[in-house]
Amino acid sequence: MNTVPAKKSTAENAAQAALLGRVLDIVQAARTQAARSVNTAQVVANWLIGREIVEDEQQGKRRAGYGARVLAELSLRLTAALGRGYSVDSLEAFRQFYIDYPLLISETASRKLVAPFVDSNNSDTLSRNSKAVDWTPGVLHANLSWSHYRHLLRVGREQARAFYEIETIRNAWSVRELSRQTASLLYDRLAKSKDQKGLMRLAVKGHEVVQPIDVLKDPVVMEFLGLPVSPKLVESELEQALVSNLQTFLLELGKGFAFMSRQERITVDGDHFYIDLVFYHTVLKCYVLIDLKVGKLTHGDLGQLQFYVNYFDSERRTEGDNPTLGLILCPDKNDAVVRYTLGEQQARNIFASRYQLHLPTEEELQQELRRELRYLVPIDSLAPKKSAPKPATKRPAKDSKTTSKKTKGIS
Repeated sequence: MNTVPAKKSTAENAAQAALLGRVLDIVQAARTQAARSVNTAQVVANWLIGREIVEDEQQGKRRAGYGARVLAELSLRLTAALGRGYSVDSLEAFRQFYIDYPLLISETASRKLVAPFVDSNNSDTLSRNSKAVDWTPGVLHANLSWSHYRHLLRVGREQARAFYEIETIRNAWSVRELSRQTASLLYDRLAKSKDQKGLMRLAVKGHEVVQPIDVLKDPVVMEFLGLPVSPKLVESELEQALVSNLQTFLLELGKGFAFMSRQERITVDGDHFYIDLVFYHTVLKCYVLIDLKVGKLTHGDLGQLQFYVNYFDSERRTEGDNPTLGLILCPDKNDAVVRYTLGEQQARNIFASRYQLHLPTEEELQQELRRELRYLVPIDSLAPKKSAPKPATKRPAKDSKTTSKKTKGIS
């Protein structure tokens, strides 16, 4: 006689689902930890190999071509013994890794780690080095794989490399995301609005959002849209592309941005107006209104955005919200027009940034920086002033050059 199995109750199904979920979490956590341990061991091994190569080169540095011959011979022997992964290029990368990260592991710990990594004491040392609470850039971290470090080696400037280390760990960037941020020169774009102390903080603390100007990037790079640079581009097409690639756009805008709406309608005395994109910034606790332009920025565009900001401050802002910010994204702008239109007070919450539909080169960014440095002067200096009496003696011509260098204030 066939017996029909008793139907499980809803409570039993829920209990089994909960048990399954907990077991899956344990297995996934174990796999993640195992993969992280393997990655960290690989990083340490590559660093130690690089150290051995550098120390050997130093002993034989007087012999011409010694280093190149050693790497070629070592590559052949390692490949024969261990297989792929030890080409001359790889060994050169290990060598450069040790040179660029001389303090990755403490001297005491590194000597112990020459032994096989299966030793329990070595595992403890790895853990202490990679998970220290007082971690600083340049020191081993478990969340940075060899692929991360291999990409970081391409960043030539030490301060910029330290910045990308911090941001990769803080934001859990994949290698692909790290590659995109370095290719778009994120450090340089953020550094444009910083003084010398601000540059140092970027290298030590990473990107911190404390005041409105900290969210500003200029230019905003939107190569991920796949749109060609064309005079036929219309604002609706640009807006639709941004919304379709919202996740990547949020990554480009930076931390704290939460998307609220597009084409937000506001009505004033029967007249309707539409704001392209509305965000809320969870760190600054304020609305951020973004207006898109496909032509050169005009003072009328700035006035329109100021109107939107004033409306939100009056009608939408609630208790606990800070003053609304406005950002115009445009392909071109005249910085003098922006400064004269906004003045000192309004420049604190209304900003204009260029956007680029391709990744900028470092040379392009440096050219733009030199151009914008002409406007890094106090707002009071924009007002007409009475001409000062001419000095009795002429200054040497070189003084004017020295003065212009001092007014830059950015290295």
